[in-house]
Amino acid sequence: MKLLSIIRKGVIFSMGALMMQSCLKGDDYDYSIMMPNALVTVKTDANNKPFLQLDDKTTLLPVNISEPPYNGKEVRALVNYKEIEEPSGSHSKAVHVNWMDSILTKKPVLPLSTEEKMDKVYGNDPIEIINDWVTIAEDGYLTLRFRTDWGGNPNTKHLVNLVVVDKDNYIVEFRHNAYGDTNGHVADALVAFKLNEMLPDTQGKTVKLTLKWKAYTEDKSHVFEYCTNKGTDTKSEMTKNRTKNFIQ
Repeated sequence: MKLLSIIRKGVIFSMGALMMQSCLKGDDYDYSIMMPNALVTVKTDANNKPFLQLDDKTTLLPVNISEPPYNGKEVRALVNYKEIEEPSGSHSKAVHVNWMDSILTKKPVLPLSTEEKMDKVYGNDPIEIINDWVTIAEDGYLTLRFRTDWGGNPNTKHLVNLVVVDKDNYIVEFRHNAYGDTNGHVADALVAFKLNEMLPDTQGKTVKLTLKWKAYTEDKSHVFEYCTNKGTDTKSEMTKNRTKNFIQ
């Protein structure tokens, strides 16, 4: 079965587009599986068996996925799943995955020597961070839904990065380089950043993680509750999914 893609080329489809697709399925089609019902980290255990980290404490065993997806690389992903009554082994729950779609997953970067270099390399183009259920700090990741103008030049890739401004005080800055592609349409995309390797271990405590970004009207910030990953340590190699056509 081909997995349904909610995010295509870095852009989140609107509800209307999804409903138009669902109408083609007929009146008896279960529309609920069209939308994601969880944001997870796709991981593999010591035996190279895949599982899904739902939050810092909950892991899901996907009984219908036997081989590690995404070449065994750890990524954040949207998923639609259903709990089932089957043995889950060491995991919290057994689930059947209806579909899963990976999110662009990256490591944060360090600041450069001057603000001029920061603007040139990481960019200083405006974006908006969307207050949404997928904008969250959990499982050692900061996942962001952001909105900007793009697509005026379909051959231009946008660059997004998370700059660790002050690691001791858990201050980070979201940077966007549109490379001049600022006259397209407004659309949303998702990106996730793995924080564990760049920020100090919180030693099980919850700390304040401050995110800063340049919005269209002013500089903004938001404070997240952050705790170093309590989940299973797994392969940490990052990957880029099909959104690489539009963002990197």
